Amino acid sequence: MTILAVTGHIYLTDESVPLVRAALRALLAEYSEDLTGVSCIAAGSDSLFAEEVTSVGGRLVVVVPSQDYRARKVEPDHAPVFDHLVEAAVEVLTLPHETANHGAYGAANTELLKRADRLVAVWDGSPPSGKGGGTADTVEQARAAGLPVDVVWPDGAARRG
Repeated sequence: MTILAVTGHIYLTDESVPLVRAALRALLAEYSEDLTGVSCIAAGSDSLFAEEVTSVGGRLVVVVPSQDYRARKVEPDHAPVFDHLVEAAVEVLTLPHETANHGAYGAANTELLKRADRLVAVWDGSPPSGKGGGTADTVEQARAAGLPVDVVWPDGAARRG
């Protein structure tokens, strides 16, 4: 069994979504059907990864960063995808943090890495923001722990904003 965790950018341009989805599909094709994906299922990269894991018959484990994450952080346009992925998951772990914040996100990323054999990073290579809990922080944490990292950032991919 292979367990892949994901970290990645939330705000992808509309043109980037099919590029990232195709790159994730190609990466997941390298693994047997005995695949588990671990994701926080945030909008953007996390959910794209989770959707692709389930589309190839893999098992999905969801890590929710805080007790209030669904109510406070999931935007109305992402709520149907979020809810569908929660329903599709074989396990949903909601961390004990009451409030979604950088500490909760950092704890969620630590949980992802603890469970994974490899990290898939949908990442443009930008350095950490200094706030903690972001994509670059998670890549650094994985590399420091000796966890292999597969960076996915196809030509033409870009972030919004």
